[in-house]
Amino acid sequence: MATAAIETKQQPAPALSMEACSSTRAKQGEGLRQYYLQHIHDLQLEVRQKSHNLSRLEAERNDLNSKVRMLKEELQLLQEAGSYVGEVVKVMGKSKVLVKRMMYQVSAIVVYATRAWLRYLRKFSYILVDGSKSNRRLEKRLGPRLSRFTVSRDVEIGGNGMVLGLVVKVHPEGKYVVDIDKNIDITKLTPSTRVALRNDSYVLHLVLPSKVDPLVNLMKVEKVPDSTYDMIGGLDQQIKEIKEVIELPIKHPELFESLGIAQPKGVLLYGPPGTGKTLLARAVAHHTDCTFIRVSGSELVQKYIGEGSRMVRELFVMAREHAPSIIFMDEIDSIGSARMESGSGNGDSEVQRTMLELLNQLDGFEASNKIKVLMATNRIDILDQALLRPGRIDRKIEFPNPNGESRWDILKIHSRRMNLMRGIDLKKIAEKMNGASGAELKAVCTEAGMFALRERRVHVTQDDFEMAVAKVMKKDTEKNMSLRKLWK
Repeated sequence: MATAAIETKQQPAPALSMEACSSTRAKQGEGLRQYYLQHIHDLQLEVRQKSHNLSRLEAERNDLNSKVRMLKEELQLLQEAGSYVGEVVKVMGKSKVLVKRMMYQVSAIVVYATRAWLRYLRKFSYILVDGSKSNRRLEKRLGPRLSRFTVSRDVEIGGNGMVLGLVVKVHPEGKYVVDIDKNIDITKLTPSTRVALRNDSYVLHLVLPSKVDPLVNLMKVEKVPDSTYDMIGGLDQQIKEIKEVIELPIKHPELFESLGIAQPKGVLLYGPPGTGKTLLARAVAHHTDCTFIRVSGSELVQKYIGEGSRMVRELFVMAREHAPSIIFMDEIDSIGSARMESGSGNGDSEVQRTMLELLNQLDGFEASNKIKVLMATNRIDILDQALLRPGRIDRKIEFPNPNGESRWDILKIHSRRMNLMRGIDLKKIAEKMNGASGAELKAVCTEAGMFALRERRVHVTQDDFEMAVAKVMKKDTEKNMSLRKLWK
């Protein structure tokens, strides 16, 4: 019995050991769980990094593939045969165009060829330009087309007959009716448009930019002048007339269509020097939102025959491309003088050719209402009557010397920003300048300021204006004589 009691007291001991084992196992399971969770988190971070690197590499691959594709396209274009250059003569229907092809196609290829190979080339209209005397005539005929290539000189012909030079392929000049590529907009194919034709099929596949002289491009005024109509005094009637002829057709062309009258094309500004002709042209450029092209008549007088006419054509081509536009030709009497008998031999014939091209552009078959021409001159009496007729010059605006009221207005405009003393009588100054031009009135204001500077003053007095009038008008007054004594 005692033994059984002892055994019954020792039975709970195994239960305590099982609880301890279960707690130990639970702790071990929690540690393993945290370990695997951390490992999973690290692997997820690594997967994100690898995915980011993969997307970056894919972007670099796509970029490199696009560059390779572009290089392949450029290489394919370079390997294609060169296109012919031509000019559009007339559009024939919806998919046909009449094109005039250029005569010479110059290939800038330096070759070594035997004499037999040269004879073979000449059979197929190839000419070797080697700089010898026999080819000087050919170089003159090719003209500017060879100007950008270096024509090599003669090389001593060795035993194998080798020679160095340029290969020039001569094509017969002609007009062809060609097809238009599907990517070309037929509305852009106007007469005289430069185009490219495929070498094999003569299909028109590219519209080339207009060939304009860089000197003509420089004539376009990029910066709008800051002159306004408020800065012009004494020319109210002239401003009104030029608004009717220039501004109104550009801003409201529907008014002329409703009345059934043609828009004026050209305006001639004439009068003595310094009366505001160029100033009014600058104000027109400021108030009209269009392209302003300024050219002096002397710039169109060139040394070589045909250069002046070509510049006039390219000038109007540029004006059509940037329409609506205004062409201001200053000193038009340098090319528009009356034609004399030929045979003088002093270069007047080239000036007359330039004027004839100007007449053709003003009133030719390709006249445009979106191009207005402003001309200015001091000598209207020597201009050709063909230039002055209506249809080319629709309005002639005279710029006389200002009268008393106009001189007063001009003086008030130019002295607006000057630091003047009180009590200055500008009307009295204007009365003393009878017959003066607007430029002389501006010079009086400038000289009055200079007189104040000489005496180290920051304001201008009545005496300064009177001495300035005497200096500009070259009148010996008492104050002017006393001033000369002071200078001595």
